[in-house]
Amino acid sequence: MKFTEEHEWLRAEGDDVVVVGITAHAATQLGDVVFVELPEIETMVAAGDEAVVIESVKAASDILAPVDGEIIAVNTKLVDNPGLVNEDPLQAWFFKIRVDDLAVIDEFMDEDEYADLIG
Repeated sequence: MKFTEEHEWLRAEGDDVVVVGITAHAATQLGDVVFVELPEIETMVAAGDEAVVIESVKAASDILAPVDGEIIAVNTKLVDNPGLVNEDPLQAWFFKIRVDDLAVIDEFMDEDEYADLIG
C-alpha cells in the first residue's frame, strides 16, 4: 500500500489498476461519514481532480484523484451505507482507476513514511 499527504491509501490491483480509499486517520478526523458522492464510471481524471465528495457530521471534503487515469469501478456500497468508511476505512474503497503505468504509485509514501507524517 501507498499513502498520499491528503490521507488517501492506494493499492495496486492487477497490472494497471489502483484502488483508492482514505486512511483510518482521515476517517477519524472527519468523524461520522453521512454522505458519499462517487464519480461516474468511465470518467477520465487527472491527478488533483476532485473525484469524490464526502460529508461527515463535522465537514464536507473532496477526495482527489491521486493519479491520472480512467475511473473503472466505484464502491456503490458507500452510497447506501457511508458509515462503512468509519467502520473499516481500508475495506471501504471509493474507486478504482486504470492507469497507464502502475509505477506511478511508487512516488507515494510507504506505511512507515505515512506513520511519520501523522505522528
